[in-house]
Amino acid sequence: MLQRRSAEHWAGRLYMRSISLRITRVLSTVTAITPNGLTYTMMCTGILAGAGLLIAGLAGAIVGALLIQLYLLLDCVDGEVARWRRQTSLTGVYLDRVGHYMSEAALLTGLGLRGADLLHHSGGATHWEWAFLGTLAALGAILIKSETDLVDVARARSGMTAVADSASVPRSAGVAKARRAASLLKFHRLVGAVEASLLILAAGIADAVHGGLTFTRLAVVVLAAIAMLQTVLHLLSIVLSSRLR
Repeated sequence: MLQRRSAEHWAGRLYMRSISLRITRVLSTVTAITPNGLTYTMMCTGILAGAGLLIAGLAGAIVGALLIQLYLLLDCVDGEVARWRRQTSLTGVYLDRVGHYMSEAALLTGLGLRGADLLHHSGGATHWEWAFLGTLAALGAILIKSETDLVDVARARSGMTAVADSASVPRSAGVAKARRAASLLKFHRLVGAVEASLLILAAGIADAVHGGLTFTRLAVVVLAAIAMLQTVLHLLSIVLSSRLR
């Protein structure tokens, strides 16, 4: 299973697969839990990570980061258990995708509410502009994933096969160069659950040192800007490639 590299997250390759395989071995032999049951648990864990950000101070950022690590572990384990027991299914693939949508949206929405000081930990008013920006970031994260998934939907409805990796290269040389540059910078990954949780944790540590929510709010602005920009760039990359042909 460690040889599976397609679409593997860097944290999975770096350390999580080594942990998850041990958990999978135990779950597959001594419990009756199903792969879909693990996926539902993953989904709930991701949503709770967003809710955990509402805890005051550094503790909230730590809870969010730890729950996202558990979310990543479960994301590895559910597929491993499915393959171990030969229980892979279309439903499992669907639930896994929905789980990613919901968890990333919940985390970014939770960040916005944390920046808005929803529970008045830092003052007597809720600053809804930060909640709005967090919601924009969450919407962008969902749209980016949707843009990718809808390629397969469009091709399937047109009676076409799944898209080949080579088709992702834009037909325009200028757009292809811009896409390669963006890929090297990897700034788009910051709206992913693991990367966003680490950025939120770093902001929480900075806020604990300096006081207030300045760095958390800066993280909200950065993630909202990246999400909105990436939504547009990713859409252009798809339309200008051969994926829809």
